[in-house]
Amino acid sequence: MERDDSLRLTSKLVDSLYTEAMLLADEARAYFDRHGREDREGLDPIVRVGFSCESLKVTTRLMHIIAWLLTQRAVHAGELTPVQARTPARRLGDAQESDPALLGQLPKAALAIVTASQELYARVQRLEESSDATPHPSPARGLLSRLERSF
Repeated sequence: MERDDSLRLTSKLVDSLYTEAMLLADEARAYFDRHGREDREGLDPIVRVGFSCESLKVTTRLMHIIAWLLTQRAVHAGELTPVQARTPARRLGDAQESDPALLGQLPKAALAIVTASQELYARVQRLEESSDATPHPSPARGLLSRLERSF
């Protein structure tokens, strides 16, 4: 059976996802801490509480993603083995689901950030769950290692 190399967890993919997660985290922080305050003030009290909860869920999702990606970077750098990376403490943390009824009441900007964090989390979760999620060492690092052993 052939392997689907499109699911390979390469260093380039990890770096790309890490950049995406960090940009989204910065966008979420800017919105929820500053720009979203005006949006939040215009909401019904119960929706305002839900808005705050969604802010925390976004932050939690992104921190789980970033932590998992940093673990994958450590594997690629040779600081952790793939087996160490699969310990429960280093797995992608659980993220609470959002209430669809609440999401329909959020301002568009908040909804866009929540949705983006959910989609990124789902992509990273699929990578972790895939049978080919074992990080593959960089071919360049392998060549350098062989050269070092030769000399």
